[in-house]
This record gives sequence, C-alpha cells and structure tokens, in this order.
Amino acid sequence: MRTPHVVVVMGVAGTGKTTIGPLLAARLGVPYAEGDDFHPEANIAKMSAGTPLDDDDRWPWLDAIGAWAHGRAGLGGVVSSSALKRSYRDRLRAAAPDIVFVHLTGDRALIEDRMAHRQGHFMPTALLDSQFATLQPLQPDETGVAVDVSGTPEEITERALAALDGLEQTAPQTS
Repeated sequence: MRTPHVVVVMGVAGTGKTTIGPLLAARLGVPYAEGDDFHPEANIAKMSAGTPLDDDDRWPWLDAIGAWAHGRAGLGGVVSSSALKRSYRDRLRAAAPDIVFVHLTGDRALIEDRMAHRQGHFMPTALLDSQFATLQPLQPDETGVAVDVSGTPEEITERALAALDGLEQTAPQTS
C-alpha cells in the first residue's frame, strides 16, 4: 500500500479550495486543514480591508501550513493554500518535500460570480485581479495537477481524484 501524500489544494480566491479540500480529504480518508485558519489576524484584517498581502505577510502563514504538512508526512492530509507563486510552493516543499499540488483553475468570470455569491468570507472580489496577476501556474518540475473548476463540487472532486490517480501511475514506483 502506498503512503498517502499531503495534498495542497491551491488556486486563486473563489476557485473552491474550501469546498473541494474537505471533499477530497474525505474521499482520500485523510484529515483536512483550512489554510485560512493559519493566517495571523493581521493578514485577515488586511485582506478584509481589500489590501493584498505582500510576501512578508505570507511567509509566516506559509511556514505554518508547511509545519502542518510536515507533521502529516507519511500519514496524508489535505490543506488549502492559494500557493500562487512558485516561491510560495517552494517554501511549502522545503518544509514538506513530498507534498502534491492540486491547482484549481477556471474562467475568471465563473470564479468572480462564485465569489460574489458566497457568504461570510473575508476575501472581497476586488482582490481577484491581484490574485490572477500574482498567479504562477505549476511548472513541469512541480509535482501536481491542474483541475478545472467548472461543474459541481462532486464533479470537480472526481476530476481531482482522477488526476491524482494519473499522477500516481506516472510516478516512479519504489518498493
């Protein structure tokens, strides 16, 4: 039996990380951690005011997520994190080298519409442009998959599972 990986569900705000993450974790039989819960209060206040975070704001947040992922190494888990830049993913990999990314991708209009209809979230739609401007998609040397966010949460989760299965099948087998 293969050791479960820690999966980071990534993407811009509004792609469904908080919806898909728990569904994916349930299907994989591992715990889920909400990435937003790792933000210091100052970050939440800044985003709530419509001010994008800078890298100095993000490092402690990424370090906290990385520490959680490191603690789940060999046990598996799913955590959400925007992980928009390569340097952010590198920081997460430095803490937990075997993490796998599921990049939720989609049409900007669809994502904006979903953001406009969600309740009780601190991220305003005004920050979506800065999220897309910051986004650096997964590179070929990064372990992960891109998953389109059109359709229902269940359909998206099924696509993510199929993509992860495909990734597992192409990975070198060790015994």
